[in-house]
Amino acid sequence: MVSKPRKRVAVSRPRRPKFQADIAPAEDQTVRLLKQALHLTSNTDFLSDAVALYQWAFSERRLGHRILSESMNGERRVLVFPRLEQVAPHADLPRVQIPWTDRELDSLAELASASEAAPPTEALLRAMRR
Repeated sequence: MVSKPRKRVAVSRPRRPKFQADIAPAEDQTVRLLKQALHLTSNTDFLSDAVALYQWAFSERRLGHRILSESMNGERRVLVFPRLEQVAPHADLPRVQIPWTDRELDSLAELASASEAAPPTEALLRAMRR
């Protein structure tokens, strides 16, 4: 009895998405230096780690947690990253108290209620030229 040759069945694997980015030469150099320092051999490994770090930072800010670094002597620095601040439940923005005089408040009220803007003063024009 002669056996027939088996047909090969192609097993299709899902194609992994490709990612390409155009970055400035300085950023490219930074990526290369980071890859070298972290002993990463591929851009894929670098991007996977970067995405994991970004995802963690995103989830922390979304919960309202602050992200900070602490030096050996206890000095702390808080990370403020505008894209991450967008997902924070509320932003505790710094407040500034300005001690306005009555004259300054009257002047501000006059300017705010004017129907047309006044032409710029010489002092303003000089300040803008600096």
